[in-house]
Amino acid sequence: MSNKKTIIVTQKKSPIGRQSYQRKTLIGLGLNKIGRSKELEDTPSIRGMIGKVKHLVEVN
Repeated sequence: MSNKKTIIVTQKKSPIGRQSYQRKTLIGLGLNKIGRSKELEDTPSIRGMIGKVKHLVEVN
């Protein structure tokens, strides 16, 4: 068993019309369609990526 904390990230908005780095960040998080969710390890690098696209995703 691992004691690593995880967070669930869900894409809520489309990256259409946004800057290309935001689209690439969503792909890096494993998201590419509205409504898709991903369980990710809670690390500073993942938190930083979420911060770049916080207006497009929801974190639980």
